[in-house]
Amino acid sequence: MSDPTSRHSAKHLIIGGGIIGCSIAYHLAKFGEKNVVLLEKAALTEGATWHAAGLVGQLRSSRNTTRMLQRSVALYDRLEAETGLACDWKKVGSLRLAASQDRMLEAKRLATMAKSFNLEMQIISPGEAKELFPYINMDGLHGAAFIPSDGHVDPASLCQSIAAGARMHGAQLRQGVKVLDFTVQDGRIIEVITTDGIFEAETVTLASGMWSRELGQKLGLSIPACAVEHQYIVTEPIPGFPEGLPTLRDPDRLVYYKPDAGGRLVIGGYEDDTIPFGDKGIPGEFVRQLLPENLDRFEPLAVHAAEVTPIVNEVGIRQVINGPIPYSADGDFVLGPVPDFKNLMLATGFLYGIAAGGGAGEMIAEWLVEGRPSLDLWPLDARRFGPHQGARSYMYPRAVEHYAHHYKMRYPGQESSVARDLRKSPLYERLKAKGAVYGSKNGWERPLWFAPEGVEPVDQLDFLKPGWKRYVAEEHKAVRNNVALVDQSSFSKFELVGQGALDALQYMAVSNMDKPLGSVIYTQLCNERGGIEADVTITRLGRDHFYIVTGAGFGVHDSDWIRRNLPADGSVVLVEVTSGWAVINLCGPKSRDVLQAVSEDDVSNKAFPFAKMRTITIGAAPVRAIRIGYVGELGWELHVPTEFAQHVYDQLWQAGDPFGIRDIGYRAIDTLRMEKAYLYWSADITPDYTPVEAGLAGRVHLKSKGAFLGRSVLEQQKTGGTEQQLCCFVSDAELPLFGGETILADGEVVSLASSVGYGTTLEQTIILGYLPTKLLERVDFMLEAMGELHMIRKVKAPLYDPDNERLKA
Repeated sequence: MSDPTSRHSAKHLIIGGGIIGCSIAYHLAKFGEKNVVLLEKAALTEGATWHAAGLVGQLRSSRNTTRMLQRSVALYDRLEAETGLACDWKKVGSLRLAASQDRMLEAKRLATMAKSFNLEMQIISPGEAKELFPYINMDGLHGAAFIPSDGHVDPASLCQSIAAGARMHGAQLRQGVKVLDFTVQDGRIIEVITTDGIFEAETVTLASGMWSRELGQKLGLSIPACAVEHQYIVTEPIPGFPEGLPTLRDPDRLVYYKPDAGGRLVIGGYEDDTIPFGDKGIPGEFVRQLLPENLDRFEPLAVHAAEVTPIVNEVGIRQVINGPIPYSADGDFVLGPVPDFKNLMLATGFLYGIAAGGGAGEMIAEWLVEGRPSLDLWPLDARRFGPHQGARSYMYPRAVEHYAHHYKMRYPGQESSVARDLRKSPLYERLKAKGAVYGSKNGWERPLWFAPEGVEPVDQLDFLKPGWKRYVAEEHKAVRNNVALVDQSSFSKFELVGQGALDALQYMAVSNMDKPLGSVIYTQLCNERGGIEADVTITRLGRDHFYIVTGAGFGVHDSDWIRRNLPADGSVVLVEVTSGWAVINLCGPKSRDVLQAVSEDDVSNKAFPFAKMRTITIGAAPVRAIRIGYVGELGWELHVPTEFAQHVYDQLWQAGDPFGIRDIGYRAIDTLRMEKAYLYWSADITPDYTPVEAGLAGRVHLKSKGAFLGRSVLEQQKTGGTEQQLCCFVSDAELPLFGGETILADGEVVSLASSVGYGTTLEQTIILGYLPTKLLERVDFMLEAMGELHMIRKVKAPLYDPDNERLKA
């Protein structure tokens, strides 16, 4: 019987008894952790797990997400033998049909990625697809993709089997215990108040699915996890139903299929305009409940299903399931530590929680025990979101849109069309009027490219020949030959102040930060394993005053990493100043001429050398001018007080007119940085890689500083070498690449493309990717892209270097 006055303690407290919570408890207990306690307000599986469709697919756009899902399959393969509890896991494979030419291109692209991710995926003909799934109609089919190691499972049985394993290893799973509130002290949850008393815990994990948002509000958090309605039907038995049917997805017709017990089919899909659930609060306890069926909303999917598998016209519907499923602001999981909390972990927003359950539980358990998972999971990290992305007006429209596009064709570079125009630079309207085509990053509107006069400013997307490429090429040339302006106000910006700020940075950064005032230091912040947690530019403004700049999407993550490594006594403070500073990047060989024309200060190379910051006057505005850039040309990042931004832009534009100045966007930045082999955090460098492996050993200063995070690993690598090294490859052909393509040597997969791009100046396709050290002397490799093999060759980077006089004189 519950006693609300009793007190309990746990080392690890998990809130939520669905598949994710049970998997976390299982893995923690299996790792040998003691006093692992899970709290479930009702009974296990009775939130969203019990009515999930149960498809288990592994391939995702991220290599490490795919690896995580492969760990799920590895667990499901052994689970029944370990626990003695059947979970009805059927490893029958999955089929993905291609009913259009573009979808076939997508399938070939996915197959190439799968190969680089070490996942078998076969491209097969329509006839071969029909042999595997006899009910499909081959009319209009171009082919299909088949992954043999995918399958399907009974979600409730799977969850109960994982729960049994958790109990076997010593975890406590307490059902009928509802969390009511929390007590927080100094950024730590010290009490979890429940209907069965108060729990004290060293760590607290919210694995509470659609209830995570409501629980987060009790902690003052706006968690970007929600729920939307999802429907599927179960048919009546089909006579002669074959054994071993794979699961089936037809993304062109928006439907999926799962074989079900008794010769039935489960058919569901992702229609437009699904209905948010719980946006005004989850009604009542909502325990093992479904929502009223809505056949009008399901009708378009039913029509599509009849096209794909005509037999559904011959069998009745046994049941309609309409239930809320977890979702998030960008349609992917919300995992990891919470900024400003020392012992709170999130594991929520799981659209495909059954497929992810086993692997995600293992990753969270590693995070709790080791301080980080063995796989870098940045695409799923809760810190990819800003606070605005958990707001109802942002999250639910985005979730509904992502739901509708779950199967729809998404071309590389495609942007969301809802919940836009949240964060705008002072230059937004001015650039919009000049043809800027905007994308969105962390709520910021950022120019991707500029449509010339007479061209509609609408993104032109395609797998093979996106229409924007020729205009971006012209922007690229402007930077290489003349001068350009880029609005980079979306940079995340922070100031680190307080006695001990230098010491704190010396401990976090791999570079020596004790440089003269005005020095600009490009550096990496590493973990104790040497993995790169942040890639930042730091300017020293004073003895204990530093200005830190990072990417628009990395501000929450990087600031959280910094704060977790600051002195506990509060003597050093990190303050975000993003909104206070607009940033205009002035770049190109004529940029000094333009800057000197509008500034009262001497900006010659002697007065203003590379990697220095000076406060100068442009027009009438005070500006932090930082001589650094990401495009490989002479240039300055001009950090301007927001209210002066338009004035500074106008001054630069007028002065630049005689030099052919033009605006450029972020797509040109990417092609320019590829020619210089400048690296991008989250693609080329992540916590999975060290600066030495990434070719940034020169940033690691061992002689001029003492202890710092990761020093022992980096020291060993600088003296003893590494097992892998980031390399640069080129092809003389313009290849349709998007990242993740497979790099081969003698027919064997040896790497994947971390970044790709076309170098307009060089007229070559450029690829970055890590190679095993034993292959570093080799030059010729093959690249597989969309099922086609292409010769590539390893070259020394950077490929492009303007003559040194241009940068220095």
